[in-house]
Amino acid sequence: MLIAGFPAGAWGTNCYLVAPAAGEECVIIDPGHQAAQGVEEALKKHRLKPVAVVLTHGHIDHVASVVPVCGAHDVPAWIHPEDRFMMSDPEKALGRSIGMPLMGELTVGEPDDVKELTDGVKLELAGLELTVAHAPGHTRGSVTFGMPEVADIPPLLFSGDLLFAGSIGRTDFPGGSMDDMLESLARVVLPLDDSTVVLPGHNEHTTIGRERATNPYLRQVAAAGPGAHVDAPRRGM
Repeated sequence: MLIAGFPAGAWGTNCYLVAPAAGEECVIIDPGHQAAQGVEEALKKHRLKPVAVVLTHGHIDHVASVVPVCGAHDVPAWIHPEDRFMMSDPEKALGRSIGMPLMGELTVGEPDDVKELTDGVKLELAGLELTVAHAPGHTRGSVTFGMPEVADIPPLLFSGDLLFAGSIGRTDFPGGSMDDMLESLARVVLPLDDSTVVLPGHNEHTTIGRERATNPYLRQVAAAGPGAHVDAPRRGM
């Protein structure tokens, strides 16, 4: 399996191109702010042909390059219906103080072909199987993409802004909810096998086993059980 990832734009959002191998079809995950050039470079380097863009959620730092990427390769974008509006209205999604400064440099909108993600569905794209889990908390329509173990590659979780190495996503944007975040962590993350690799992990990849042992938020969720309160992190964009 080939996973080509790079941080894009001012926020360093992780964009991934995933394929069974070099020279084959691929899926693009979260082409965010200023990611289009990096996507094209990775496609050329690994001789990949994209068949779809899939989005963990609708914030502009994850979707800003969807229109040019989808348009250049005539591929659909998949997003949860709760977050679909964010592609056309990032100001509403992030709040006026963050949205307004961006409007001068971004061309927002939907690509020509938008498909909606459903909880539990298995997407079979580019010879890959991605299991969608609706995981609200960071946004109402946040999802994760899980991939099963293949040969010597352990199971993978593309977590969006649900889980990071040592932390979890923030919940103070419009549509964020700490209660939903806790429920998503308990339902989506805790049942996973310890060997599952979590992407992104900020500056490093991590595993569910490592996070179960060291992530203070995940440890509190596991120890306290459903309905427990965990203080959410507050990070600047």
